[in-house]
Amino acid sequence: MMQVVLAVAAGGALGSVLRFATSAYVTAQWPKHYYLATLAVNWVGCLCIGFLSAWFLTRTELPLALRTGILTGVLGGLTTFSSFSLEALRLAENGQLSSAALYILASVIGGLAFAWLGMSVARL
Repeated sequence: MMQVVLAVAAGGALGSVLRFATSAYVTAQWPKHYYLATLAVNWVGCLCIGFLSAWFLTRTELPLALRTGILTGVLGGLTTFSSFSLEALRLAENGQLSSAALYILASVIGGLAFAWLGMSVARL
């Protein structure tokens, strides 16, 4: 059990650093569109979690610590629906209602679609 906990912790650190780096880059390049970093990591995270969760079902020989470290740690640290919620509210509070609505729809519908795509590809 301790191996799994350490794998999740290490993976979470990696995912969080990846999310931070993506956010820092996007904010530096496109400050008005800071929220696109969260959208991108959520889409990538949803695609990866869909693919890997389906793929890991057929790869039970892989250690539990590895599978859990990647799914719960790395991808849990990378995807940011709490940041998504805050950013959507910030857009709305700043009067950017159409951007907020589009951001919410793109995050939720896109995330579900990418998770489905990842699972479908893994099942091929």
